[in-house]
Amino acid sequence: MRIIVEGWRFVPHSFAIVNQFQLLELLRRSNVELFHRDMPYFDPEWQPQRGLFAAVEEDALSRIPTPDATLPADVVLRMFMPYNLKPAAARRTCVFATTEWGIVQKLMLQLVGVPAFWDAHHNSDTTIVTPSHWSRQGFLRSGADPARVVVVPHGVDTRVFHPLPDAERAVLRQQRGVEDCFVFLNIGVMTWNKGVRPLLKAFAAVVERYPHARLILKGTEAIRRSRDFILDAIHGILTKAQAAQVIPRLAYIGENLSSGELAKLHQIADAYIAPYLAEGFNIPVLEAAACGLPIICTRGGATDDFTRSDFAFYINSELKTMEIEHETRFYLHPDLDHTIELMEKIIENSEFRSSARQAGSQFIAANYTWHQVVDRLLLSVSR
Repeated sequence: MRIIVEGWRFVPHSFAIVNQFQLLELLRRSNVELFHRDMPYFDPEWQPQRGLFAAVEEDALSRIPTPDATLPADVVLRMFMPYNLKPAAARRTCVFATTEWGIVQKLMLQLVGVPAFWDAHHNSDTTIVTPSHWSRQGFLRSGADPARVVVVPHGVDTRVFHPLPDAERAVLRQQRGVEDCFVFLNIGVMTWNKGVRPLLKAFAAVVERYPHARLILKGTEAIRRSRDFILDAIHGILTKAQAAQVIPRLAYIGENLSSGELAKLHQIADAYIAPYLAEGFNIPVLEAAACGLPIICTRGGATDDFTRSDFAFYINSELKTMEIEHETRFYLHPDLDHTIELMEKIIENSEFRSSARQAGSQFIAANYTWHQVVDRLLLSVSR
């Protein structure tokens, strides 16, 4: 099978990270002849960066041949934005896409150059590959043909993301200076939909009862100014007294980290928390579970697909809509009091944390490795 992937590499955006993990797995398949065509980054200020993957992996990614413009293919898989739904010179054209806000947004339609998503999808034979049922529902709500919207989840490299032995974990925690603390972790671009504001509000309440609690936020300054968003949130939703309690207990990391370095953050933490409002998938939750972390996440969203109650606590939420620039967006409103309750519960419940460490890592390893995910991808694109 000849596959031409058109996408991003060497930039810390989720589309590029997923693309590269899939490419590395496809390179291992003897029945796949693989090519890659680099596409322009969504933001011209983004710059290619190395060190996000191991050197040997980045070398392998760099050596994937670029196809000639006229080279025919069995499958063309597009992994970039804005989306291009025009048929390629291939037996099958597939476009990776997500709908965080429960719809295809007007901005994307403008960039694609169509008045409605229905027009773009029904006037082509392109298949949408999306990572969650929440995201799939957004495409259907926008008029996509249900027969050509398939769910293929993301995966995790369990050689990198896995629980550490207690002794090794203790050394890492001591190096970080959190050996006597309870550490909550959240990773992602710190935008409104990620739930940073309710997280900070909940954390402010938790530290009143549990002053040994700590919060690590990992953003991505290379593609989005997360630090500014966090500071605005702190000063916008917390009182001066709350901010004085939160700031000394908050650590922010904005620089790029390799997969191995990200795994270490998971491995030193005690719980992963994601009170998100709108997500297409939320891959850090998957990686956290693979590392044996108990999860606190919003109920009803994308993470319902790949979490279970034996390693996750679910925040009660309400499906809501809001109007922005004459556009109706769908999102989940996580209950603040319940978020606080679950954060305190996970601090107190060492038995659940211990059982979740095994349950989560085993479940992810059995169902969500990149090998398993690419099996599903190949099945979906070859039908």
